[in-house]
Amino acid sequence: MRIELKRGAYSAAVEAMGGELVSFRDEGGTEYIWGGDPGSWPGQNPNLFPIVGNLTDGKVAVDGKSYEMARHGFARRSEFAVAERGDDFAVLELRDSPKTLAQYPFPFVLRVRHQLLDNGFCTQFEVKNPGPGELLFCVGGHTGINCPLRAGERFEDYRLEFDQEEDAWSIVPSAQGYTSANREHILDHTNAIALDHAVFDRLDTIIFEGLRSKGVTLRHKDGGRGIRMDFGEFPMVAFWTMPNANAPYICLEPWHGCAAVEGESGELADKPHVIRLAPGREKALCYSVEIC
Repeated sequence: MRIELKRGAYSAAVEAMGGELVSFRDEGGTEYIWGGDPGSWPGQNPNLFPIVGNLTDGKVAVDGKSYEMARHGFARRSEFAVAERGDDFAVLELRDSPKTLAQYPFPFVLRVRHQLLDNGFCTQFEVKNPGPGELLFCVGGHTGINCPLRAGERFEDYRLEFDQEEDAWSIVPSAQGYTSANREHILDHTNAIALDHAVFDRLDTIIFEGLRSKGVTLRHKDGGRGIRMDFGEFPMVAFWTMPNANAPYICLEPWHGCAAVEGESGELADKPHVIRLAPGREKALCYSVEIC
């Protein structure tokens, strides 16, 4: 099921499968969301829940019992129900089921609200714990942005510009998981990263934790219109495009959680930035994307 949204000169579309926003267009018809070409990456803007990234051997433990779950969790492959909708917003809902309980032994309610703004959109994750015990989860975004945005430009013409100058190392994945010993100095007292497919071919993903900046802008090196993501509610942010594909998109990914860490216990409760939610409580996290 596809839901069309409209606010002023801006339009968007949301799909019930995965509960994701799959299109955002400005007043001139420029499409900002990657179209999901299976030749490089069939995804577009998946919602990451209840884990972020890969698990060690594809398994996670809850109170000592092992469960299998695919990369980034099951929400991205689940059919959401339409809980609310209006001209410029839609709320999609996913609840626990026998299928989810076989992978993740918690009752939950996940609502994803996509709201058009005056010059962009925001996505809010709302998680409620309807169960009798503590709910453990990670959550994040994976928004694929077309790059370049205009004809005649190249991926390498673009930069990522952070709100502040940063001195930050990227966590680099390995076969055993992330480790503090395996990292690269990507932001060396600067606020900018020049995009280069060769970097992603080598690193796969650029991942930062604990930046001072609350947002990042994707913009052509010579200026002009770009987009800014505010990820301030999330402790980690990642950037990815398919390695060795020269694909024309870049994913901006706010994370509350991360993939396997070398030497970890395997327990969901011990994963970095896991959220603990008491019975009857709710947690909301939001990120926004605006044209600038």
